[in-house]
Formats: sequence, C-alpha cells, structure tokens
Amino acid sequence: EVHIVESGGGFVQAGGSLRLSCAASGFTFDSGAIGWVRQAPGKERMGVSILSEGRTWYSSSVKGRFTISSDNAKNMVYLQMDSLNVEDTAIYYCAVSQQAPEWVGGMPLLTWDSWGQGTQVTVSS
Repeated sequence: EVHIVESGGGFVQAGGSLRLSCAASGFTFDSGAIGWVRQAPGKERMGVSILSEGRTWYSSSVKGRFTISSDNAKNMVYLQMDSLNVEDTAIYYCAVSQQAPEWVGGMPLLTWDSWGQGTQVTVSS
C-alpha cells in the first residue's frame, strides 16, 4: 500500500517560487508513475507534471516554470515552482500510478491509484 504525504504549500506573491515535496512510501520508482495534479477553485483536477521511468511531462500551462524531480533513495518527489502567477492557485496533490503511462503523441495516459491529502498553494497578485 502506498502512503503519500505532501508538504511545502503556502502563500506567495506573483513571480515568486515554492517547492512542494511528496513522500511516497511503498512506491517503487523503477516502475509506474508519480506526479502532481492540481485543483483550482471551482475547476476539475488537472495534471501538472509526471515522472515515469526517467521520463517527465509537464502541462502546457506550467512548462518552463515548474520542474519535477525525485530522490529515489528517500522515496521523495519534488515540484519546484517558479514564476508563479495567480492562475497557479490551487490544491496540489501528489499521486501515484502502479503502471507506467501509455504515451500518446507525447501525452501520458494513466489512471492514478493513490493520492495524497493535498497542499494549498495560493498566489497573490
């Protein structure tokens, strides 16, 4: 069973940075996928970034500003978020899939198996 705990959210002014951390015990980094999904107020959850078998993916809205990384020995995944804007305000969830995604046209298709409780990120103008 995978247990996920996120941390690192908070308040930041537009243009600032935050680093989210995800502790994913029980997850094997050699296979499957781990990533970040966010849910803005009144909107559906949307994928932000994925790391799977050494391959990364970013949504178009964060590409070039966010960076996903991992420390496999510590079962940790990080999301470095730079140049934040008010549209980045959301609850950020770390999620795990036990299977690697199917890549279609560079887009990952997968089903998340486990979720963390989420961490709030609020960007003020």
